[in-house]
Amino acid sequence: MDPWIELDEDALRQYIDAKAVFGAWESARAKAAEVRGGMLWRTMKGREYLIRTSVDNKQKSLGVRSETTEDMYARFNARKEAAEARLKTLADELDRHRRLNRAIRVGRAPDILVAILHVMTRLNIAEHFIVIGTHALYAYEAAAGVRLQERALATRDVDLLWDTRKRLQFASQMKNLDLSMLDVLRKVDSTFEIRDDQLFTAVNAKGFEVDILRREAADLDPHPLQLTDDEDDLWAVQARRANVLLGSLPFSAPIVSVTGRMARMTTISPAAFVDFKRWMASTAERDPLKVSRDRLQASIVEELANRFRLGV
Repeated sequence: MDPWIELDEDALRQYIDAKAVFGAWESARAKAAEVRGGMLWRTMKGREYLIRTSVDNKQKSLGVRSETTEDMYARFNARKEAAEARLKTLADELDRHRRLNRAIRVGRAPDILVAILHVMTRLNIAEHFIVIGTHALYAYEAAAGVRLQERALATRDVDLLWDTRKRLQFASQMKNLDLSMLDVLRKVDSTFEIRDDQLFTAVNAKGFEVDILRREAADLDPHPLQLTDDEDDLWAVQARRANVLLGSLPFSAPIVSVTGRMARMTTISPAAFVDFKRWMASTAERDPLKVSRDRLQASIVEELANRFRLGV
């Protein structure tokens, strides 16, 4: 007997349709980002110049007013208007699919997980993190069009592996946003607080935890390492073999929450997940209560990947 059940025909069809709209929305969002900011004319020393402005108030002169810059100005505004209109249309369509997802019960990922991924995407910091651990199963089951055994998914925390190789870029982005990582989580749930006994963990009032992990310090990696300069922000904890996970092939899929919201989850390949879970189960220091779940998850994901050719 398979350790999963396949989605019924209506739910599977709805997920396929919603996934297509979600992908189009992602593309439209990227196109709209290319024309963020604006262009304006500015008079300096008696001559008009075309100025390109960015969302962080940076400005760049594109040249004195001429047929060339006037054409540049017109084409930019046309692109911007078209990109924003398309993004709005797709956002409305995505909201329609959210309601359908909920009505047909397409998804079952925790709302808070999807909300965290969505906020990180909106702030353009999602690329700095990959989901590892139990919650990765939501991406695998979504891609396969199935629902795994509940006991394989039992957990109250999500592990986010921070890619410290790009920490300087991340620090710059967070500084421009004027946010700490804890602030980011509080955009989802204002009750998130850092645990006094575990500074890499934020927990909300309902007991849901977010752990920030990093690879073991190597080369010029600083350690210990806080995510931002905010003294009240989260710290990242070193995780054994995390460098192997960072170097593995990524796996990405849109996941759906119980209320129908969608977000893209980026995690590790199913093969890397299986290897990692089996390694964890074999370590002497692993909590005995988690060993059986590690083995169960490894077995299920291996079978799922082989059956549905995930990560191929």
